[in-house]
Amino acid sequence: MRPHRVGLDRLWTVPNLLSGSRIALVAVYLYLLFGANDRIVATYVLAIAGTTDFLDGYIARRFDQVSTLGIALDPIADRVLLGAAIVSMIVYGAVPLWIAATVIVRELTVATTVLYLEHHDHVRLEVSRTGKAAAFGLMIGFPLLLLGHGPGSWTHPLTVATEIALVPALVLSYISGVAYLRPAHRVFSGDSAL
Repeated sequence: MRPHRVGLDRLWTVPNLLSGSRIALVAVYLYLLFGANDRIVATYVLAIAGTTDFLDGYIARRFDQVSTLGIALDPIADRVLLGAAIVSMIVYGAVPLWIAATVIVRELTVATTVLYLEHHDHVRLEVSRTGKAAAFGLMIGFPLLLLGHGPGSWTHPLTVATEIALVPALVLSYISGVAYLRPAHRVFSGDSAL
């Protein structure tokens, strides 16, 4: 895991707009799920929001649109989306508690570690490819769980298949989480070299 190289201080880039739209889509998703009670359309919106997570990073790297704002905004948008998906689906009853608890523990641990490192004036750490792959897997899995939480002979097999498919994403998320814990451990033990 490498420290970030601060990019240009640009605000209006396509990746930044995608990250911002991801946060806006969370509000639309929550309204559709609980206000309009439209699980199917809410599922589509959640899937679209998850897709922006892949697109913003790809566009930023491919077209040299990395920015200081984007470095900060992308993980915030990820956490907002993932947190909203987990909590809403717990309330809705569409996610098994063991999956929700596994993700919540990992996210709280990583968020605390990152805040600890930033508080001690250490460089912000890049999101690893493993972490991105895990997030992508979760952002595919959660909409499928929501889609499978309804009537129809196809919904139960879809839910079971999705739960099984989520296991590799959960494993990858913990592997990437360990990469955050290592520098935090070095800081805590007094070794400032990251």
